[in-house]
Amino acid sequence: MNYRDYLQKLIYKIINPLINGLIKLHITPNIITFIGLVLNIVAAALFVYAAVYAPADRSIIGWAGAIVLFAGLFDMIDGRLARMGNMQSKFGALWDSTLDRYSELFTLSGIAIFFLLNGYPWSGVVTLAAIIGSVMVSYVRARAEAQGIECKVGLMQRPERVVITALGALLCGAFASTTSFDNLLMLIVPMWIIAILANATAVWRIIHCYNQLK
Repeated sequence: MNYRDYLQKLIYKIINPLINGLIKLHITPNIITFIGLVLNIVAAALFVYAAVYAPADRSIIGWAGAIVLFAGLFDMIDGRLARMGNMQSKFGALWDSTLDRYSELFTLSGIAIFFLLNGYPWSGVVTLAAIIGSVMVSYVRARAEAQGIECKVGLMQRPERVVITALGALLCGAFASTTSFDNLLMLIVPMWIIAILANATAVWRIIHCYNQLK
């Protein structure tokens, strides 16, 4: 069992009582997915607000990171709810995948805007590269599965990207008052990590598919 499977089982044990409550309340997975999207839009709005109106107040970035992390829980809840409540559907899978892409694009775009408007152009470019990598990881998997290939290889899947983004923003906010170093590095470094590893994961998946299709 790899670390992702272990963590997933641990989290499921924690959230199963909540899932049972949602089933009793007739809350559907599609509603949970939509709430996750709204939370990510709120986080993106905080990044943009900080960029335009309060660039010196890095605590806002920390709050945005907390919302991203909280929204990530909804990404786990909707799938678990669908399975435990026997509410799985083809449209639900499409809805979930589509809104996940929107959520990530909103969040990373908000970060890119912050960098680009506040004197960090190269960090903004790196964040754009992270956006490209994030989209391509999902796209290659979707195209692979259309060819009948299971394609989950790679180091930087969506859960990892969400956690790294959220923790970077949280740490940036936590060190908002420091003057010994630029606390925005706490967010810049995660964007570099995602940009490099997400694109590497996309390439890895292409190679994997090539080997499978030979």
